[in-house]
Amino acid sequence: MRSQQDGWNGLREVEMDKQQFIPVQVFDYSENVLTSNEAAAMAHFDNEIRLGRPWGEVLLEAIGMWTISEEWFNGRYYKYVIQNEAFDWLVLAERLCENVMDMVSSAEIESLLFKGLLPFDLKIEGSKHVVGYNKYRGILNFWYGVVAEETLHLIIEDEVRKDMHAGGRTDVEDLDDTVFKRLYDDNRSNLLKRFTQETGGEVDDMLSVVQYREFTYWLFKLRVKYWDPARVASDTRKALEFLNQFRHDSVVS
Repeated sequence: MRSQQDGWNGLREVEMDKQQFIPVQVFDYSENVLTSNEAAAMAHFDNEIRLGRPWGEVLLEAIGMWTISEEWFNGRYYKYVIQNEAFDWLVLAERLCENVMDMVSSAEIESLLFKGLLPFDLKIEGSKHVVGYNKYRGILNFWYGVVAEETLHLIIEDEVRKDMHAGGRTDVEDLDDTVFKRLYDDNRSNLLKRFTQETGGEVDDMLSVVQYREFTYWLFKLRVKYWDPARVASDTRKALEFLNQFRHDSVVS
């Protein structure tokens, strides 16, 4: 498993995008059965590495060839896209790398999956031409809607703790609800109920990793809709600055 605070998804620091969310259809297929496209992507990844090409570059090409949004593989459920808008490309990278473990440095793969660092330097704009616009935009949607949103929770949680301590409070039993109310103007329980009603899913307080990311992305879209753009931009900028510093510290260390 990789850390959710995985810096920027293998790419250089992300600047504030004018549009934090753009609805796109990342994949044309909703099926979870491998097609000839996936077979071609895996074969391309394997063959090009054997020919001596840099595996990171070939990985992005294989991702660009991939067309299904979810699958079961070796007893594990892989979900690559949330609402067909937010593309968790590192999950797909993990899936693809399982087939080339004997040809690629395990340290480099771990650096990618746990820190989000590719074995070469790539600006985000450059990835657009390799993976295609929709996947590129889907990566940004995931970045803003899941990674940055989760980071914002941690930042607000820290602010709430400081406010509590400054006010002489030591109990933090209602910390989670306080964070949710600051960000979404409601408590977690009510928001989770709304989420399940709107998405048609059945979840409880113990969310799976996939459900947690889906809920986080839903919360992000709710925050964008609920608050004025200036506040949304300010909150998101907090998260981006934290993540870019986190990535810088990871590279240095």
